[in-house]
Amino acid sequence: MTELIWDGKYDKNGKKNAPVRLALPFQTIETVNESAQERQKTLDLFASGQPTEWRNRLIWGDKKYVLPSLLPEFAGKVNLIYIDPPFDTGADFSFTATIPDNPDTPEDETTQFTKKASIIEQKAYRDTWGKGVESYLHWFYETAILLRELLADDGSIYVHLDWHVGHYAKVVLDEVFGYENFISEIRWKRVVSTGSSKSISKKFPVVDDSILLYSKSNYYQWNTQYQNYSEKYKKRFNLKDDNGFYYWDNLKTYSDQTLQRLIKKNRIKLPLVKGKNPRVKNYLHEGKGVVIDNLWTDIIPVNSQAIQDTSYPTQKPELLLERIIKTSSNESDIILDCFAGSGTTAAVAEKLNRHWITCDLGRFAIHTTRKRLLQIPNVKPFVVQNLGKYERQQWMGAEFPNISERAAVEQRYRQFIVQLFQAEAVSGFVWLHGVKAGRLVHVGAVDTPVSIGDVKNIVQEFWKSVGKPTPGPSQEGNIDPSEGLPGPEPTTAQPTPFDKLRTTPNPREGNVIETNGVDILGWDFAFEINETAQQFAAANNVDIKFKKIPHEVLEKKAVEQGDIKFYELASLSVDTEFKEKEVRVTLHDFIMPPDDVPEEIRHNISHWQQWIDYWAIDWNYRNDTFHNEWQSYRTKKEPGIDLSVKHTYAKSGTYKIVVKVIDILGNDTTKLLEIEV
Repeated sequence: MTELIWDGKYDKNGKKNAPVRLALPFQTIETVNESAQERQKTLDLFASGQPTEWRNRLIWGDKKYVLPSLLPEFAGKVNLIYIDPPFDTGADFSFTATIPDNPDTPEDETTQFTKKASIIEQKAYRDTWGKGVESYLHWFYETAILLRELLADDGSIYVHLDWHVGHYAKVVLDEVFGYENFISEIRWKRVVSTGSSKSISKKFPVVDDSILLYSKSNYYQWNTQYQNYSEKYKKRFNLKDDNGFYYWDNLKTYSDQTLQRLIKKNRIKLPLVKGKNPRVKNYLHEGKGVVIDNLWTDIIPVNSQAIQDTSYPTQKPELLLERIIKTSSNESDIILDCFAGSGTTAAVAEKLNRHWITCDLGRFAIHTTRKRLLQIPNVKPFVVQNLGKYERQQWMGAEFPNISERAAVEQRYRQFIVQLFQAEAVSGFVWLHGVKAGRLVHVGAVDTPVSIGDVKNIVQEFWKSVGKPTPGPSQEGNIDPSEGLPGPEPTTAQPTPFDKLRTTPNPREGNVIETNGVDILGWDFAFEINETAQQFAAANNVDIKFKKIPHEVLEKKAVEQGDIKFYELASLSVDTEFKEKEVRVTLHDFIMPPDDVPEEIRHNISHWQQWIDYWAIDWNYRNDTFHNEWQSYRTKKEPGIDLSVKHTYAKSGTYKIVVKVIDILGNDTTKLLEIEV
């Protein structure tokens, strides 16, 4: 068979380069729409070592890592795969963000702006198209190999492409799946004809996409689909009896048994003239419709006025996926889409009672899909997952190889983050790792969230490092400076890295530091960290700021280009009211650092509510994962959100409530409340 060759397909020894096959454990970061009873059942099954019930999966991550991580559990078990990969060199990961009306001035108009792709999304785009078609082919080839391994023996894969790369992709799919397993090419007319005489210079207007259909074997699942008869065809059924509309059709070849049955039912008309064929009574209601062929002109694209429109670029209509899923799967089959986008595949699979797994690299795509699924009546429980700390652990080991001791690796890692933060590294301390613009810097661990305990140690070491007791009067929350810290302490015989910060005399100590601030950098933060830790730090006269270490740090290209930005965490204020066993939770304030919003757009934000797109509550958090038991969110049809909700507990006790807010850019902020009812 003819083979397509591109740069990077083979190594220097003439062996095909294989895709990354690193299988990492998934972390469940949220469980959505699971009842208290279902939650307890899951916990009981897990505790007893028994398999838990199926949960549909919404995964945030790069398919380069997600697909091989699915293999241990799902190799040979996925019944249907649909992918709509990027196939246009002009495509990107930008999305349209919407700023809702100010609730105090409802006459204002909704504002929209284009949110540019994150650095990691830009990197994914560069990996796909960086060297043009060659890099796309290698990226597509590696993806196809992993997808084939996930596919069941009787499974099928639909690959949605356009005229730019469809012909190349078919050759790659022929190689991976086998030319003999190519079933058909579907042509979907995605542009509705308007009758306009406007022409495109020197080429025919492109109005369709190509969907390539392959199987893994020759005994693939197939359910023939039909579409309604045309009005012209239905007019021939112009006769009617007690059984319905019919017409006399020419008698086809039937078995003797069938023919005798039709004669007994008076459905055969014998000819009056010798030589003429008998006729058979053909009822309209007995026909299934017209068999659907490979030219699909009856499904219109999603327009801005459609109910299902999510304002997400490249969104596909639900009817398109409904036809595909009904044709090539049955109820309870597993459907996979590793380019979730707006979540069309997951939404349709949910409505058709299929199991589904979908993933996407973009945080906003995950948020859009979650909201879309929640709008489905009686949506079954599903989980939101990522590769979290496991991906970062793998990155740390690869980034700092040939270091055997864990402590040495962690030291190199922290120095690396300090450098990216454009700070100066310091040594001789346990909790303080750098200094920048008069502020000290702490770098959180790669595999654990920054906790309140960490903050206490950071504040304590801050004051010990400058040789001072904890300032201010004794009060609850202050640190006892006599408490020891683990690890080495800075010597007083030599200048410490903080001596440069001591600039002015102080009557009590003789010196005073120039600032009392610490920047705390972390990958993840404990739920209650922002407000609780801020209160603690303020009581100890230390100004702290929490800044997120961006996922882009894991991408070498982003680091090399200096594209790393550390954004401050948002702050959430919540009020609670109690009445016996009933608690009411009300959002009081939300402060979101506007670093990621274009400056010309910021003036449209005049009320804190406008930052919020969605919020949810776990009424009984158990230190496992966030269980989304209630939510309110904005939709095109219902742009407003509820700011207050009440809940009644079945019995008295101490409960933890976690509130999660997702802003208009898809970023989440959480707050932990502990209550007595």
